[in-house]
Amino acid sequence: MGFKIFLIFLLLIGFQIGHSQNKSDSFFKPSDSLHIKRQNTVIISEAVLATGTLIGLNQVWYTDYPKSDFHFINDNSEWLQMDKAGHVFSSYHLGRFGAEMLQWSGANKKNQMLYGAGLGFAFLTAVEVLDGYSSEWGASLGDVVANASGTALYVSQELIWKEQRITPKFSFHTTKYAGYRPEVLGSSFTEQILKDYNGQTYWLSVNLHSFAKGSKIPKWLNLALGYGADGMITGNKEDTPPVLTSNPQRFRQFYLSLDVDLTKIKTKSHFLKTVFSVLNTVKIPAPTIEFVHLNDIKYHLIYF
Repeated sequence: MGFKIFLIFLLLIGFQIGHSQNKSDSFFKPSDSLHIKRQNTVIISEAVLATGTLIGLNQVWYTDYPKSDFHFINDNSEWLQMDKAGHVFSSYHLGRFGAEMLQWSGANKKNQMLYGAGLGFAFLTAVEVLDGYSSEWGASLGDVVANASGTALYVSQELIWKEQRITPKFSFHTTKYAGYRPEVLGSSFTEQILKDYNGQTYWLSVNLHSFAKGSKIPKWLNLALGYGADGMITGNKEDTPPVLTSNPQRFRQFYLSLDVDLTKIKTKSHFLKTVFSVLNTVKIPAPTIEFVHLNDIKYHLIYF
């Protein structure tokens, strides 16, 4: 699940960065009114990217497994819901990028919300359909709910505050568990980022100034609440891998840290604004407090 989500996510990031190369700064400035040529560029590019991604996933991910009738599975208890956090994160940012690209074309706010922000939910739900026709997997209602939650997080903030005050973010560090099952958790650093849930942390980064307008709090300063999990060799604790006599003890982790909202950094360069928008998906390394249990608190000088 996580690999497919991030694959789509990273492809869309590459699409947005691709527009950022060898162009004048004026190219990145959002249009004040509807720019038909830009709108067509966005629509065609998204359609081609979506189609190509789904075809690629179907060829690379599903062809080695037999097809089946469409069916659902209940995987809500797997990986301590880290995969569901990944769905929320990916759906939010895919939708955010979709809305920002339509804003760049001069589309009105209604269309940005309806067609742009819905991009993440539509993409990831299409992947669920592919899962549903594979005998190896199956469509997950939990994933669909997580996809909808990520989209709702973006849209609701735009409707209520007309700005994004709470941003999902991601960070990663390597763990020892990938060595136990590299075929599942990744054999290289790049694969582990996508597959090793033990090293992933998902954050809700809250912009403090936006909740205290007129205060002296720096506009870029955020407080981040993180969620992670550890000790996961398999999706369920009952499934013991052949390389071990038993699964390690798995547990949840909660974090409190500082962060930076890169989109709040002042710059007149629309190119840099685009770069900051893309990089704002990643949590900045910072001092962090980790809560495993109420009586087990750890302090990290720098955590990522």
